[in-house]
Amino acid sequence: MNKRVTVEEELSVWIREAFSAAGFEPEKLSGGLSVVPTADDRFGDYQCNAAMGLARLQKKNPREVAQSVIGSAKPHEAIEKAEIAGAGFINLHLRADWMARRLEAAQADPRLGASEPGQGRTVVIDYSSPNVAKPMHIGHIRSTVIGSALDRLHRFLGYRVIADNHLGDWGTQFGILVLGWKRELDEQALKADPITELERIYKATHAACEADPAQRELARQELVRLQQGDAENLTIWETMQHLSQDQFNEMYQRLDVRFDVTLGESFYNPRLAGVVESLVTSGVARESLGAIGVFSDGGVADKDDPFRISRNGEWIDNPCLVRKSDGGFNYATTDLATLTYRVETWSPETILYVTDGRQQLHFRQIFAIFRRWRPDVQVRLEHIWFGSILGADGKPFRTRSGETVKLRDLLDEAEERAFKLVTEKSPDVEERVRRDIARAVGLGAVKYADLMTHRQSDYVFNWDKMLSLEGNTAPYLQYACARIASVQDKYGERFPGRSPADQPIVLGDPMERRLAARLLQFPDVVLRATNQYKPNVLTDYLYDLAQVYSAFYQNVPFLKAEDGVRESRVRLCDVTAKTLRVGLGLLGIEAPDRI
Repeated sequence: MNKRVTVEEELSVWIREAFSAAGFEPEKLSGGLSVVPTADDRFGDYQCNAAMGLARLQKKNPREVAQSVIGSAKPHEAIEKAEIAGAGFINLHLRADWMARRLEAAQADPRLGASEPGQGRTVVIDYSSPNVAKPMHIGHIRSTVIGSALDRLHRFLGYRVIADNHLGDWGTQFGILVLGWKRELDEQALKADPITELERIYKATHAACEADPAQRELARQELVRLQQGDAENLTIWETMQHLSQDQFNEMYQRLDVRFDVTLGESFYNPRLAGVVESLVTSGVARESLGAIGVFSDGGVADKDDPFRISRNGEWIDNPCLVRKSDGGFNYATTDLATLTYRVETWSPETILYVTDGRQQLHFRQIFAIFRRWRPDVQVRLEHIWFGSILGADGKPFRTRSGETVKLRDLLDEAEERAFKLVTEKSPDVEERVRRDIARAVGLGAVKYADLMTHRQSDYVFNWDKMLSLEGNTAPYLQYACARIASVQDKYGERFPGRSPADQPIVLGDPMERRLAARLLQFPDVVLRATNQYKPNVLTDYLYDLAQVYSAFYQNVPFLKAEDGVRESRVRLCDVTAKTLRVGLGLLGIEAPDRI
């Protein structure tokens, strides 16, 4: 099978050859040399600014460098002209007929021309990770939605993806839960709403333990029994796991999220002692005040060292404990055991951890420890951290009573609000269909509002904004797809038996050309969003594409255009719809045929 090459890749190869032919060495540029879309299409379709960087290195005039490059370049079937702008930008204008043929090939390709650079490469993505015996809440939405988008993007590019849901199913809280189960459990309440009942008994027992050291000791004893394999306590714990997994499955099914592996912290428990022993034996960890921890090795400056911290103007040790003074283990030990298991089991090229920004130091330490402990392992470790969801007051988003918003309640409200919107737009459609559309619109709105934000930024949760049919929202993009479906339906009604595909795509009008240029950017946008771990790169593109299409739709005739032109424009509509649908699908968002 021939390897697909994106437009940016093809033009970047051409421009690198042109630089080399002119006697320059583009590999000396720290950022490399590439071609990217112009910010303003009045100045061409693609642009390269490497002439300025090379000119600085060689103390030459950047416009002279650019002119030399253009003069040395071989002709290319895609390029109509290359010209110099400003301080030395090289702007490329593409041939309309080349773009049209490229677009026809994309229309016939389910992947719309996207390459598959991930073939033969494995990536593990750790995301969502809720806690057993607790309801999923709004705090889980970002990890779940961002992780799922990265999962889909990587699979689309050919990677072998292992989506791993690392559940919190072990630790001190289970001593409290087992004690509460034995004392507080309401069987009828458990049957009616298991997670709410587990949350209730935990809160009641935890309060009792906080108030009375004797109760705290009883909870500790229950935990010890559980850890030692007591049959009764294990049965209670396993029941909690099953009930929790049922809740998780319900939420994931609604969100259309799937995992390849679901392993809780308990799975790695038998490995923890061996991890600590190996860390000590290899000299990575050492004993201190009865505990065992990893300290700075002095390999980097204090300000860059995760094992050093500044206090009162002085740098002091900030060790990562892997065994507490009481002999217990912690999250760091479990994460190191988990990391080792993933490397040994799947031999990944990359492991991504999708968690909130508060865990940045934790993962900096984990990654640094692993590098010192297992220098033989070549694996890329990335913490894909994200910001918080805020309310209108700028504080973490909560219910009016100040409680954490439960995920089920959030999704229910999204669907109900979307149902009102759909009913206003299509009151004559039967309720069952409106409900199905509302599900796609409501859940899509929640996901898109999260993904359109740069993941490291906080964002304010706003129902009206995310469900708007105007602006950068999922409903706006879904509505654009529905409008295109309407155009296609009308063409079929007016010209029965005819196929637009029988006519070539022709880019004669500037609006047609502008839309075609945007459509051809899709494969490169997907690559960029994946490589940068930024779904918002894709959302920005889809919104821009929908706006360009809207201008095209409003300014050129469609069904009233002459033969051939009419079919070409309907084909452009079809490629736009496919691109929007595939793009939204990579974000985990459906695009109904009507809204």
